[in-house]
Amino acid sequence: MDGSWKISVSPVCSKDGKQYAFVVFQDGERIAEGKIPECIMTSAKDFTEEEVAEMENYMRRELTELKKAASSVNVWNAFLMD
Repeated sequence: MDGSWKISVSPVCSKDGKQYAFVVFQDGERIAEGKIPECIMTSAKDFTEEEVAEMENYMRRELTELKKAASSVNVWNAFLMD
């Protein structure tokens, strides 16, 4: 990643007994979303194939840290923030 990306992580979600979280990449006006632990992009409009591959590689490399971040997200604090 070249440092221009802003990255945020959702809280852990659960469906059919499986846990997952979303990772959002923002570069100016462009926003892309990936899903962990699968490390796949779910949306990436206006991004090149190379950029999408870079985001997926980033999620694979940083999966442990992204999982930790997702598990520490406090949803109530997020709603209370301005």
